[in-house]
Amino acid sequence: MSADEAAQLLGAVRIRQLASELNLRPTKQRGQNFVVDANTVRRIVQLANVDVDDVVLEVGPGLGSLTLGLLPQVNRVIAVEIDDVLAGALPKTISEQAPMLVDRLQIIHADALQVNSLDREPTALVANLPYNVSVPVLLHLLATFDSITKVLVMVQSEVADRLAAPPGSRTYGVPSVKARWFGEVSRVGSVGTTVFWPQPRVDSGLVALQRHAPITTEVTRQQVFAVVDAAFAQRRKTLRSTLAQWAGSREAVDTLLETAGVDPSLRGEALDVAQFAAIAIARQRTMGS
Repeated sequence: MSADEAAQLLGAVRIRQLASELNLRPTKQRGQNFVVDANTVRRIVQLANVDVDDVVLEVGPGLGSLTLGLLPQVNRVIAVEIDDVLAGALPKTISEQAPMLVDRLQIIHADALQVNSLDREPTALVANLPYNVSVPVLLHLLATFDSITKVLVMVQSEVADRLAAPPGSRTYGVPSVKARWFGEVSRVGSVGTTVFWPQPRVDSGLVALQRHAPITTEVTRQQVFAVVDAAFAQRRKTLRSTLAQWAGSREAVDTLLETAGVDPSLRGEALDVAQFAAIAIARQRTMGS
């Protein structure tokens, strides 16, 4: 069943009507920019590669543009919305635009960063993420729900570049490494400003993530992320300098990096996630010996 057959997607006129009925003024504080182009919604749903077995977690459904595109294609959409007005209005919009699909929707009125459990395990994350918290939300949900195996999110273009950047590139940094802890990351498209209301000042990017098996079980994600944070705290300095406080001394860093097979004269931007994990493992083994 196509989205057009099962759900009447929202266009620019209907979006503005809904906003007017709700006396809604989108806020920059919550990164509210609503998609008003149905073709963009269809494109996101297609790239998300979801099917009838998927339970999709959507963050920031807003007025329901993407929600309506997802509902005909999946088993269930769990929509997490922090805004009081939007969370309250979404059921009515879905019942009007897709009356046959209302039972597939669950709305959670909450801050996505505070969501730590759900009635059903989500298998996919598909969202137009609020721009101001996109990376924290993405990482939090991936860490919280191991059941999420595939991701398609729309974020600011610059953030998309950072998430998808490979080691050694100018934009490679903490978000790049941490996202790769969970899976293979790629930028799969760009979205211009004209498909939103209100129009943002910057373009957007579409980022896909396919979860892979844990890189290691010898140390925790938190232990690896502590190395990553320390390594990028002073981006221009070498690992010998940036990891000194984390390891206890420069001498300790040299020993750990030698054990991990990492050159201490490198900068954090040169390492992939497996190398950061190797450093955390080296420390764990040293402390346990």
